[in-house]
Amino acid sequence: MFDTLSDRLAATFKNLRGKGRLSEADIDATAREIRIALLEADVALPVVRAFIANVKERARGVEVSQALNPAQQVVKIVNEELVSILGGETRRLRFAKTAPTVIMLAGLQGAGKTTLAGKLGLWLKGQGHSPLLVACDLQRPNAVNQLSVVADRAGVAVYAPEPGNGVGDPVQVAKDSIEFARSKQYDVVVVDTAGRLGIDQELMQQAADIRDAVSPDEILFVVDAMIGQDAVNTAEAFRDGVGFDGVVLSKLDGDARGGAALSIAHVTGKQIMFASNGEKLDEFDAFHPDRMASRILDMGDLLTLIEQAEKTFSQEEAAKMASKLASSKGKDFTLDDFLAQMEQVRKMGSISKLLGMLPGMGQIKDQINNIDERDVDRTAAIIKSMTPKERAEPTIINGSRRARIAKGSGVEVSAVKNLVERFFDARKMMSKMAQGGGMPGMPGMPGMGGGPGRQKKQVKQAKGKRKSGNPMKRKAEEQAAAARREQAAQGGAFGLPAQDDKNFELPDEFKKFMG
Repeated sequence: MFDTLSDRLAATFKNLRGKGRLSEADIDATAREIRIALLEADVALPVVRAFIANVKERARGVEVSQALNPAQQVVKIVNEELVSILGGETRRLRFAKTAPTVIMLAGLQGAGKTTLAGKLGLWLKGQGHSPLLVACDLQRPNAVNQLSVVADRAGVAVYAPEPGNGVGDPVQVAKDSIEFARSKQYDVVVVDTAGRLGIDQELMQQAADIRDAVSPDEILFVVDAMIGQDAVNTAEAFRDGVGFDGVVLSKLDGDARGGAALSIAHVTGKQIMFASNGEKLDEFDAFHPDRMASRILDMGDLLTLIEQAEKTFSQEEAAKMASKLASSKGKDFTLDDFLAQMEQVRKMGSISKLLGMLPGMGQIKDQINNIDERDVDRTAAIIKSMTPKERAEPTIINGSRRARIAKGSGVEVSAVKNLVERFFDARKMMSKMAQGGGMPGMPGMPGMGGGPGRQKKQVKQAKGKRKSGNPMKRKAEEQAAAARREQAAQGGAFGLPAQDDKNFELPDEFKKFMG
C-alpha cells in the first residue's frame, strides 16, 4: 500500500548521501520533497504541515549539525516523526477485571467489520482467550449468515438468535449476549454492529444504544485503509456520535495510497490497534507504529518476521534440524527434511510477503512481486515423486531415475537435475554455517569464514622506524616521542588534548577537511 510513498522518500534520501554537512537549502529541498510525497500519498494537510514543521526544526538542530552522517540523521528524524503520527507506542487491548470483556465493532458500510470480527476472534483464540462473536448486524442481507460462516472457519463460537435481514432488535441481542457469555464461560464478547453512514442519524443512534446496553470495554472503529481522505471526516463523525477507543485498519493489502492510515491517529487522537493485511483469517495482527514506519522507509520489519517464524517453527524441530546440519558435511539432512522446512515456511505466508519484511527489499520489489508461488509446489511435487531411498540418498539419482521422477511430477528432466544440484549446494553452505564456519567465500570477514581447521597466514612483522645515527638528533626524537606519549595519556580520545566539551574545537586540519 505504501509503495509510492516509500519510493519517493527513498529517492529523497538518496540525494542527501555523501554530504558532509547539510545547508539550509538542502534541508528546505528535502522537506519540500517529503511534503510532496506525503500529499501524493493522500495524507491530511494538517498532518503534513505538522510533520514537515517538526522535521525541519529538528534537522536544523544540533543533532544533525554535529552528526558524522547528516543524511542518516535526517532519516532517523523522519522515522521517529512517522512513528509519532502513527500513534507512538503500540496500544494493547484493555481486558475487564471480571469477564466477559466486551469489544464493540463500529464503522462504515463495506469497511469489512464482519470478516474482521472473525479475524479478531481467531487472534484472541490464539492469545488463549475463548471469544464469542455476536451478530448485531440485522440490517444487511445475509450478514448473520456471513458471521456464522466466518466464526466456523475461525473455530470460535457465535451468538445469533435472530435471522437478520431486517428482523430482530440488535440492542436486545447485544444485551442478551452478555448473559449468554457469562453462562457459557466465554471471556471475550465481540459485538458486530451494522455498517452505517456518518450522516445516518438513525443508525448512529442505534450504535449509541448498543453501546449503552453493553457498556463495552473497547469500541473499535473499523476503517477501510483504501477509503482515502474521507476516512478522517468519518472518524470524526463517529467520535462525536458514538465515540471509540481505538482504530482497526482493514484492507492494508490493497494498492491505495494509504494516507488515511497516516492521518487518522494524528487527527482523532485515537491509536491504530490492529491491522488486517490480507483476505485470510490469520492475516491480521496488532499494529506497531514503529514497525510500520520501518516498512515505509524500506528498513524492513524483522520483528514481525521473527514472531511469525516462532509461531510456525517449534524449538524442538529447529534444534533437530540444526544437529542434522552440524553432522559430517550435513549428510544427515535429507530431502525429506528439506521438504518439511519448505512446508513450514509456506505456513508463514507467501514468499513475496516474507521477503518484503527484509530491509532494502523495496529496491527489488518488482522481482519480489513477480515470484511465482507455484514454484514451491513444483519443488514439493518433485521431491514427493522420489522413493524414500532417493530422498535419503540423493546421490543415487541417475539419468533413468531423473526421467522417472520428472514423469511422475510433470516437469522436465532438467528441473529434477537442477533441484538435486541446488539441494547439495544449499546443504553444503548451511552445514558450513552450522559448524561455525560462517559464509563461504568470505575469509577476510570476522565470523564470515575461516572455520575450524583453516590455516592462519603468518603476518609479516612490520619493521620499526629507523633511528638516526646522529646521537644529538636521536635524543631529540626520543624526547619528542616521550612528550607525545605523555600528552596522549593526559588527553582524550585519538590523542587530542583534554578540554571541556563546551570549549572543545577541532584542529585546523579537520576544520579544513569538514569544509
